[in-house]
Amino acid sequence: MLEVTNLNVFYGAIHAVKDISLEVADGEIVTLIGSNGAGKSTTLRTISGLLKPKSGKIIYDGTDITGTAAHKLVGKGLVQVPEGRHVFSNMSVMENLELGAYLRQDKDGIKKDMAEAFEKFPRLLERKAQIAGTLSGGEQQMLAMARALMSKPKLLLLDEPSMGLAPLLVKEIFNIIKEINAAGTTVLLVEQNANMALSIADKAYVLETGRIVHAGTAKELAASEDVQKAYLGG
Repeated sequence: MLEVTNLNVFYGAIHAVKDISLEVADGEIVTLIGSNGAGKSTTLRTISGLLKPKSGKIIYDGTDITGTAAHKLVGKGLVQVPEGRHVFSNMSVMENLELGAYLRQDKDGIKKDMAEAFEKFPRLLERKAQIAGTLSGGEQQMLAMARALMSKPKLLLLDEPSMGLAPLLVKEIFNIIKEINAAGTTVLLVEQNANMALSIADKAYVLETGRIVHAGTAKELAASEDVQKAYLGG
């Protein structure tokens, strides 16, 4: 579903992503792990069209989307949940969800997906009239994910979904990611909590200073001594 080849991204003079190549097959959960500043979020932002690469190729669903603007990619089913959640804080939960479906015309489908979102995130149903900015961090993360699902993504990019959340909520968010994937959405996940990410992923890539230094199945990387020492507290 996604093939990234020799991607190079710069912030001014800083070479943030160096020659990265990765693949995400239909139906997989693939995770990018690595320490802060390794280039994980930059890679995601480039795939989703928020940043333009200096060179390299991004093929999504058989089409070259390199440098395509983010809003155009949403219509093609490639949707990102940004780091830091970024809900529309002065709008209600319900309005945030409706905005997630702004490109869709199928009223019945939107209704059905709204009901499914509330089923997946019952806490949002309790707070559907509440202003999003007054929700807790975990609730805002759930809202950001539910809003993304309202656009019916084929490929969901998740940037640090567990950031700043209590351990119990982290578990809940990761269970929901598994459910979203089991229902047919492919997931590319950037996550600093390497243990949790590897526990649900099929495949993983480890980034260090903008380069991929390890790649393999999640099981292989979880068992690798180097990865354990550097990222898993082993």
